Amino acid sequence: MSAEPRGRASPDCGGPRSDQGSVTAEAAVVLPVVAAFALVLVWMVSVGIAQIQVVDAARDAARGLARGDGEAAAISAARRSAPADAGFQVSNEADTVTVVVSSDQRGPGWLFIPMPTVTLHAESTVEVEDAGR
Repeated sequence: MSAEPRGRASPDCGGPRSDQGSVTAEAAVVLPVVAAFALVLVWMVSVGIAQIQVVDAARDAARGLARGDGEAAAISAARRSAPADAGFQVSNEADTVTVVVSSDQRGPGWLFIPMPTVTLHAESTVEVEDAGR
């Protein structure tokens, strides 16, 4: 049995062609794409966490206002669970209090592709508690 060289013959040279290094080249192309995808997933998880914080802040502020806390005190308490740049809107009707919390989550600046700013909203409406009950 004779030993034949591995690889395909190159059409230009007529000799055997080696596939050595092709895995390295493919990895060099694929790894940055996988890393960018992982970073985008991390950003999406952080946006999901911020959405939960916005919902919690709206609920906390509405509960405080329904209990009879002052608007400043209720919003101050809700800011502890809200994202840093959250905005609050309070509206009172006859027997309900509605709080709308919004927050802009900017895309990560470290990606080569600019990500859009995502605006998160949460609204909570609670019936005002009657002090006489």
